[in-house]
Amino acid sequence: MMSLKYAKRMDNIKASEIRELLKLTQQPHIISFAGGMPAPESFPIEEFKKVNQEVLENNGALAMQYGPTEGYLPLREVIAKRMKKLQVDATAENVLVTSGSQQGLDFAAKIFINPGDIIVCESPTYLGAINAFKAYEPKFIEVSTDDHGMDMEELEEVLKSNDNVKFIYVIPDFQNPSGKTWSVERRKKLVELANKYNVAIIEDNPYGELRFEGEILPAIKHFDTEGRVAFLGTFSKILSPGLRLGWVVADKEFLSKFILVKQGADLQSSTISQVEVAKFLEIYDLDEHIQKIIELYRHRRNVMMEAIEKEFPKEVKYTYPEGGLFTWIVLPEYMNARELAARALEYNVAYVPGGSFFPNGGNENTARLNYSNMNDEKIREGIKALGKVIKEALRTN
Repeated sequence: MMSLKYAKRMDNIKASEIRELLKLTQQPHIISFAGGMPAPESFPIEEFKKVNQEVLENNGALAMQYGPTEGYLPLREVIAKRMKKLQVDATAENVLVTSGSQQGLDFAAKIFINPGDIIVCESPTYLGAINAFKAYEPKFIEVSTDDHGMDMEELEEVLKSNDNVKFIYVIPDFQNPSGKTWSVERRKKLVELANKYNVAIIEDNPYGELRFEGEILPAIKHFDTEGRVAFLGTFSKILSPGLRLGWVVADKEFLSKFILVKQGADLQSSTISQVEVAKFLEIYDLDEHIQKIIELYRHRRNVMMEAIEKEFPKEVKYTYPEGGLFTWIVLPEYMNARELAARALEYNVAYVPGGSFFPNGGNENTARLNYSNMNDEKIREGIKALGKVIKEALRTN
């Protein structure tokens, strides 16, 4: 058989556990708590039919042509304005449109990482980011988190004792996978430490606007005094993931590196998607649309929390997210959530075992559950089945 000479980095790239699970969850009988899938009933399909028609009738040639690498200017202007919700001052010159925020993660890795360099991240952290970074052969240092975010004393120890930390990767709002949110104090302190030890911050914020209670908190980028924070946003959770549109907001010099890398990767993001989203934002009220999503997800969060309270044994700990799409489950230490996942599938219930969210392994007694995608009945039925699986495992130990 032919043996091709692949790059060494291919040894580090594994299939995403979530993407593999999603293939399975396409089956209609599966109750899926696995992916970070938005509710399809929240997609503005009728509105996009009108937007599509208007764009093609009035701006068809522009929409179907190549565009600038930075992105469609009217869209970048609207993104810059919307950043004010997170207390970030930006202009279109600070915005690069990407093919989803996942592309921003890949670009951050490409810009910073030489083999053996160190990335600091929360423990646990987003699996998609781990996979994006791993291709460039870094070492990961995980910093423990509590209900207020990353432990700043531990972070300072890491920065003090390692001189080749390239960036700190964080998800400060309704973190994936834990559902936790950073306090304002931790956000400020993170920037102070990054300034002191001269490292970049990659702030990943797909869920910040999906807050169920309280006020939207200022982004970490708000506290950036030296231009070392790159903010990654996306339309995937507030409009539609199928658009594949995200953005990077950074100071011009920092952003120029992302633009260079994008030129080599795909020249530009889809022109037609960008023009359509800009037109949608012109005709319709995105904040009103987001409010409908919030109401739906808040309700589903409540349904899942009530079901967990009722069905799970007291030995199981879980987070109570104030927004976003996920709750995080911690089982007794002797339990293995991967083994339980196989048993749960016998009841047609899928979730993501938590071990995947720790780049250095371990923590196999954890799991991430998504509540945005299933209806009330399926949430209750799925949690009841999971409760049964967990109780059976408790009895056999």
